[in-house]
Amino acid sequence: MKRISGLFLVALLSGAITLGAYKLVFDKNAPVGSELSVAPSQTNFAKNVNYLPETGDFTAAAEKAVHTVVHVKNVSYSEAPSNPYSYFFGYGQREAQPQVGTGSGVIITEDGYIVTNNHVVQNASELEVTLNNNKSYKAKLVGTDSNMDIALLKIDSEEKLPFATFGNSDDIKVGEWVLAVGNPYNLTSTVTAGIVSAKARNLSNDGIQSFIQTDAAVNPGNSGGALVNTRGELVGINTMISSMTGSYVGYSFAVPSNITRKIIEDIMEYGNVQRGVLGVKGGELNSYASKELGVRETQGFYINDVIKDSGAEKAGLKKGDIIVEVDNRTINSFADLNNAIGTKRPNDVVNVGIHRDGELLTLPVKLSKNDINTFKYNGLELEDISSSEKQQYKINYGVKVKEINDESLMPYYNELKDGIILSIGNYKAKDIETVSKILSSKKANERVRVEMITKSGELVRFLI
Repeated sequence: MKRISGLFLVALLSGAITLGAYKLVFDKNAPVGSELSVAPSQTNFAKNVNYLPETGDFTAAAEKAVHTVVHVKNVSYSEAPSNPYSYFFGYGQREAQPQVGTGSGVIITEDGYIVTNNHVVQNASELEVTLNNNKSYKAKLVGTDSNMDIALLKIDSEEKLPFATFGNSDDIKVGEWVLAVGNPYNLTSTVTAGIVSAKARNLSNDGIQSFIQTDAAVNPGNSGGALVNTRGELVGINTMISSMTGSYVGYSFAVPSNITRKIIEDIMEYGNVQRGVLGVKGGELNSYASKELGVRETQGFYINDVIKDSGAEKAGLKKGDIIVEVDNRTINSFADLNNAIGTKRPNDVVNVGIHRDGELLTLPVKLSKNDINTFKYNGLELEDISSSEKQQYKINYGVKVKEINDESLMPYYNELKDGIILSIGNYKAKDIETVSKILSSKKANERVRVEMITKSGELVRFLI
């Protein structure tokens, strides 16, 4: 037990389990991930055979989906590198140069709401959306969830737009045919076919833990596009490929539609994502972990600790319980549990099936609100920024200095108050959860550099 105890230090708070939860891995192979591409897994999967079943006809599904998928252009501006001779020859400061990125998006309402990937619109100064009929519109960024790589856009159109119908991503099966629709390599809408290779695929330590894996060809520019079933229903948002080159080599991944739908509904209703909290610490089981823990089960989520006053504690969950079901859905892994809780909100009640002392018990658990939205450190009280603040400062992440309570910082009160911290040391200040991890792991006498935008829009750096 001593050997395994160190593996349970990561708390699944906002995620124990929510979509931004941390994962505990028992095996020796650490998961890898990236916003744009991931290194191929060691697991061997069949290559895309590039043929359709004799009875397969995807024309109706393709026709339905292709009109709902759009091209997204992201224009950002950055200052060009300064020329050392400019000072002497009077060229002056060079103008900021536009940087253009492209991706895809999916229309989800007839009045112009569009879902895409966060990395497609990140750092955008201007956003332009082009429909399948070649009409173009300026787009407004409504909100983002950087942890799940989802963003919501809005365009204004005088006509009703074709929109995608959401399917139930929980119902798709491994081996089922799916279509990927997007705009690869800046081309117009392109449709590729493949099968679902795996569900609840985990590729990263934080953020998305429950990808749909397919062998449908997805290439640069497909990010944010649609993954649809053979009925043309949206079952995922394509977000990354497994490749060492940046181009498709056989595997692609999508955020499940049920998770996507919950995120965008939260953004539209509340302005941010509402994350429920189960309130446990632990990790998924495998043969190695089961042997170390002395349990028979080799699948499920082992609870090593229960958070005080959480819904889990109030419901009677205990250390040593093994979660095997949530609302009659089998839980074999962390990704399964993450997916099950990730579609829920605070105050939702879930029926959690556990193995305890050889018995199968079912306990109703009321999910708590994720209270990890403020954090105090050395006289600074920090909080997550709102969607409107992201738009105001043209940023996709950051934490706000809500209040200052340290005498030594009072001379800098006006400069620091309401400023947006972008980075701490070498890490992006993505949200309060990330910042709390960074600062809590800092040594007592260690100083780190902080990069911040003041409320006047000035970029400043200081040490804490």
